[in-house]
Amino acid sequence: MKAALQHGFGGPGVVVYEDVPMPDVKAGEILIRVHAASLNPPDWYLRDGFTSLPPEWRPKGDFPLILGTDVSGLVEAVADDVTGFAVGDAVYAMVRFPEGMFGDSRGHAQYVSLPASQAALKPAGIDHVHAAGAPMSLLTAWQFLVALGHDEPNPFQPTPHRPVPLEGKTVLVNGAAGGVGHFAVQVAKVKGARVIAVASGKHQAFLRELGADEVIDYTQTAAEDVVRDVDLVMDAVGGPTAGRFLKTLKRGGAWFLAYPLGFADAEEAEKLGITVSSTQVRSIGEQLAGVAPLLDDGSIRVVIDSSYPLSEASKAHERAEQGHIQGKIVLTVD
Repeated sequence: MKAALQHGFGGPGVVVYEDVPMPDVKAGEILIRVHAASLNPPDWYLRDGFTSLPPEWRPKGDFPLILGTDVSGLVEAVADDVTGFAVGDAVYAMVRFPEGMFGDSRGHAQYVSLPASQAALKPAGIDHVHAAGAPMSLLTAWQFLVALGHDEPNPFQPTPHRPVPLEGKTVLVNGAAGGVGHFAVQVAKVKGARVIAVASGKHQAFLRELGADEVIDYTQTAAEDVVRDVDLVMDAVGGPTAGRFLKTLKRGGAWFLAYPLGFADAEEAEKLGITVSSTQVRSIGEQLAGVAPLLDDGSIRVVIDSSYPLSEASKAHERAEQGHIQGKIVLTVD
């Protein structure tokens, strides 16, 4: 079969299109003939060797490396011990995350095998391209805002992450136009919140269409200068500068960080009675099945920034490096 792979860490040019062996189907697994796959931040972080992490945390690499966790396609084979799926079923999945985040997900290929427990039937109302754009980003927003769906130890903090009730609350979403952000806006709205979206001005109409009640163009106005007393900040960007959102929160509010590394304001938040929390998304087919009706009826939309053939995966990585992504970048598989 064909796959987009790399033989070393580096820029988009290290991703090449080559022949690789077909994956085996082990007990408890299904084999998917991939029709579409999406690109997520862990893909481009791993592609260049996670250079943003401290050296002791960086993966060593097991090459050739095939990136990709999010896929949508048709079931090609089913292990003898698997029930609930049949050959020919249209499914979508997030493959082996986080356990496979250092190269064992292998979704950017014509075929991928994975535990059946990580897949769900594809929502009938959307095509494979849009279904492939959903799993990691939508599950991230869902597991931050609604329900964890797993009881694994939290790698970022000693206590479990706990979502907070959203109905009637005001939620600020930073990075609202990106993969996780555009789903966070919609999930918060579905759950009855008033949503303030923070993104660049070119995304204003798009975010209004997704249900944002207010859109702040961060290139013109600093949200922390004009927003006060929100119940929850869902920061899909995070990082060392995230602390600026502290003064937007009311006492007793919550601050959720998708990227907590480098965050240095936890002590100040604690003084103000603000809960700071993070979590790491986990593959769970049952949750994908649970959100499928919302994708099917359009309550939650998958927005596609751009799409590229699998053979041009390096161009998809180039697009990712340009930033200011609106929704998801998707690879189509011939």
